[in-house]
Amino acid sequence: MRTTLTKALNADLPLGLSTDQLDTDQLPSLQEITHWSARVSHSAAAAGIAIGIALALHFVVFALLHRIARRHRDESESVAAAQLYHAARWAMVATAVSVADNTDKLLAKIWGPAEIFVVPALTGWVLYALVKTGAELLSRRAAGNADPLTARSRATRIAVLSRSIGFVIIFITVSLILLGFPGVRHIGATLIASAGLLGLAVGAAAQPALKSLIAGIQIALTEPIRIGDFVVVEGESGRVEDVRLSYVVIRAADERRLIVPTTKFLDTTFQNWTRVGGISGPVLLPIRPGFPIAPIRAAFLATLAGQEEWDQRTGELIVSEARVGSVELKLMMSAGDPRELAQLRLAVREAMLEWLRVEMPDALCIST
Repeated sequence: MRTTLTKALNADLPLGLSTDQLDTDQLPSLQEITHWSARVSHSAAAAGIAIGIALALHFVVFALLHRIARRHRDESESVAAAQLYHAARWAMVATAVSVADNTDKLLAKIWGPAEIFVVPALTGWVLYALVKTGAELLSRRAAGNADPLTARSRATRIAVLSRSIGFVIIFITVSLILLGFPGVRHIGATLIASAGLLGLAVGAAAQPALKSLIAGIQIALTEPIRIGDFVVVEGESGRVEDVRLSYVVIRAADERRLIVPTTKFLDTTFQNWTRVGGISGPVLLPIRPGFPIAPIRAAFLATLAGQEEWDQRTGELIVSEARVGSVELKLMMSAGDPRELAQLRLAVREAMLEWLRVEMPDALCIST
């Protein structure tokens, strides 16, 4: 009976040497050792040269990208270089080894089993890096848009769609890697063929994730909310800070973060105060009957024109109530967002009270 070493080397014996010439009770001969040393050295040299060329090419390509970015002052090349650097390096190394194994049988035997798992993983990594690179570039370009509504709309679409595509890439990559394991593939095929329960179980288990994924894509396309919108959900108000595939992060005024499922924005009613841009609100001034309204209106419009927070969409004074002993004036004004509106109302209220104190000290009605 032959030894394990003899069986392992049987397919790669040097020419002129048969298995009958090997003594199973002896150590490998000098000719065998020399033969295998030469083969291992040749494989190592082929792999080393291929990896060296790949790393050198990678260095040159990314050095050129950085140089072009510095010369043209364009952030696109810098962002692409930062996002793709590691993924591209390992992908180029794997490609080089795949090319080198055509010249060496031993390297092909070593690299062949690993290639089944490495190639899908690196391909998914490169695609994921490309998606993130494109998303970051588009987000930076959208942030420079002069129109805040357009910028928030694009930022929301980019964030949700890039995460959706990234999820799909990761899912497909993991699936391709698992298909490389014969045992897992055989067990899965057997379960599906013998009973259709596996598909039902996977579908039931994946239903919440798929529903959240579809809801996230629907939010990106229909835009009921955008990043930066001021919303009220179940009595809690705040600004949309981030939109994920399965949940939305809302930052409250006291810096709390509300985590709301994305499906809630499609299944239930909520308030979006900045859906069409800007928000308006009143300041109430009770005055005594008999005082002229026109001077107060002129003072209000003059005060409003001097406020930076006013977006010039709404600015009017109306008489909202007339009771015995008091007249209620409603000073309507608008601003770009709730924070600016709150500051605007405080400033206008203070300015108008001061104006009434100086110009019409008896007009203000303390109790209604």
